[in-house]
Amino acid sequence: MPRSSHALVAALAVALPSAASAASPQSFKGEYTVSFLGLSIAKSTFSSHYENGAYAIEGSVSAAGLAKLFDDTRGTISSKGTISGQKMVPEAFRADYTSGKKASSIDIRFANGNVTSTQVIPAPGKRDPEAWVPIGAGDLASVLDPMAATVIHADSLDQVCGRKVKFYDGEMRADLTLTYASKGTISVPGYKGDTVTCQMGFEPVAGYRKGRKALNYLKNKSRMMVTFAPLGQTGVYAPIHATVGTQIGTLTISARRFEAVQ
Repeated sequence: MPRSSHALVAALAVALPSAASAASPQSFKGEYTVSFLGLSIAKSTFSSHYENGAYAIEGSVSAAGLAKLFDDTRGTISSKGTISGQKMVPEAFRADYTSGKKASSIDIRFANGNVTSTQVIPAPGKRDPEAWVPIGAGDLASVLDPMAATVIHADSLDQVCGRKVKFYDGEMRADLTLTYASKGTISVPGYKGDTVTCQMGFEPVAGYRKGRKALNYLKNKSRMMVTFAPLGQTGVYAPIHATVGTQIGTLTISARRFEAVQ
């Protein structure tokens, strides 16, 4: 994802349905819109597949509506790994995107849930050591990529919230905390049924510039709410709706389709 907007990264990251921990092969599809102040600014489609303890997710994200007039960003995202118990264990994450004529990519590799390598193109510029919080030796152990970080394995809706998730996006390490907010129901093409909503907290850990206003806002003032729905009878819960407060308004992510596919 573009390093210039961690708010948008957080917003898009919640729109990633993944695979299920069941013995038989299963596939899922989600289609989402991202809107700002009621105007559509992006759309995304994600497909995932699980078989024999391994998961694979592929997706695309592109600017939409009026946003295309200012920043015609589009890209593809992929993630793969295994599921151990109720934990996602990533092996590889990649994002390739273009903004106008500028092409960028992020490639992260893992071993046993620990980051082993990161390649970012173009490479980040030189950091001011007085203003930069560097990533320490232990910061990249037992972390999730941006896609795996938003998929919850739980025994029921009651157990989805009440947890902390460690994630790494290729530059920044941060923690997401999920606190129970409410239960409800939702109806979208492919799914009609119960949901649970968690309030999401954001805590930057390393790999960021001190005093950055957007990050401080996400940490201290933003109200982020994520609504999860079950993927069939799999024990996996994926976001179906979310709102992220930013300094200039609220981003809303809504599923247009949320379903199991053959």
